[in-house]
Amino acid sequence: MTIQGADHMPGITLLEWRTPDLSRATMEYIRNRGTFASVSEGPADLAMTLTARLSMIARGPYVYHVRLQADMGTVTEPIKSYDMERSATGSSVRWVTASDRDPIEAALQLALEDLLTNIESDRSLYLVKEPVRGSKP
Repeated sequence: MTIQGADHMPGITLLEWRTPDLSRATMEYIRNRGTFASVSEGPADLAMTLTARLSMIARGPYVYHVRLQADMGTVTEPIKSYDMERSATGSSVRWVTASDRDPIEAALQLALEDLLTNIESDRSLYLVKEPVRGSKP
């Protein structure tokens, strides 16, 4: 996870996005969506490696951008990569970093929706191919 924000500008404090918050929100969203039969952080037949980047633009209202890059595949072989970016607008005044939460979560949810929609569209890539009866594997 990487963060790029307005924390280098005078009078604007750090842009916070804690890794545990991102992990929890992502796992919860994927479980609730039901795209996969099961979801865990442990070993699996199909694995997703997810990289997230959060950036914020501070011109007028604050705009939060979330970029998700995901690699789907087996433990040893990648099958397909995805790159999604979505944005959400926050307030025009930023008093505390808690005001970042809602627009960050909104942008994350939009990016996750796009990601999972694309993965669902590519479902046939991830199905385990069973050998046809009578044929040799």
